[in-house]
Amino acid sequence: MNSPAAADTDADTAPDTGTGTDTDEPRWLNDDEQRTWLAYVQARMLLEDHLDRQLQRDAGMPHIYYSLLVKLSWAPRHQMRMTELAEAAKITRSRLSHAITRMEKDGWVRREDCPSDKRGQNAVLTEKGFDVLKQTAPGHVHAVRSAIFDRLTSEQIAQFGDVCRIIADGLQPEGADLPWLR
Repeated sequence: MNSPAAADTDADTAPDTGTGTDTDEPRWLNDDEQRTWLAYVQARMLLEDHLDRQLQRDAGMPHIYYSLLVKLSWAPRHQMRMTELAEAAKITRSRLSHAITRMEKDGWVRREDCPSDKRGQNAVLTEKGFDVLKQTAPGHVHAVRSAIFDRLTSEQIAQFGDVCRIIADGLQPEGADLPWLR
């Protein structure tokens, strides 16, 4: 079944085009690859929903807001340039700006002019934001641990980390159209 609607093809019937130079036919996923891909997609979607529901219930925030608060809490003086925060969070500058605006209204962060670059701004974690983070962190860590790490062996955790780093590194080649550059 070499069709866009069915990426799951039999390895014996799907053409292996290597780099794609032999033919214009796509390199369809074999059965094992298709099962792995679908398992990943389902796990990612269910995990993101699980974490969002926990954070909405416990703190009234989506997962991305929690991630931004964490990144600011790790930064020197609890502040980062907006462009650096967008890169660290792997999101567009527009999405970051929207999130920071919302978190400013909640009193969790504030913006300050960047002293080293008059065109830039820093996002600064407020005491209220740090308190929200401290109150929310135990429940979030429990949600992450129960969803992922309590289900894996030490060896699987190491493999999972290696695989995730390989994928992330491969998706950030020099010159790529990355979200934080948009």
